[in-house]
Amino acid sequence: MRSTEWQKSTYSAANNECIEVRTNAAAVELRESDEGHLILRTTQAALAALLRGIKAGEFDHHA
Repeated sequence: MRSTEWQKSTYSAANNECIEVRTNAAAVELRESDEGHLILRTTQAALAALLRGIKAGEFDHHA
């Protein structure tokens, strides 16, 4: 992913209830649409590891 503009899932339609993402040379940034001033910044490797863990069910016991 190479983008400096915020992108959101097409699944969110017109709702502001989604996570937006953008990237730059150093980081991946995430924010919630309705809380745009709060930004979580991480590396591509850390985000990929988190997504792998979610898909593998590593965090299901927290639900």
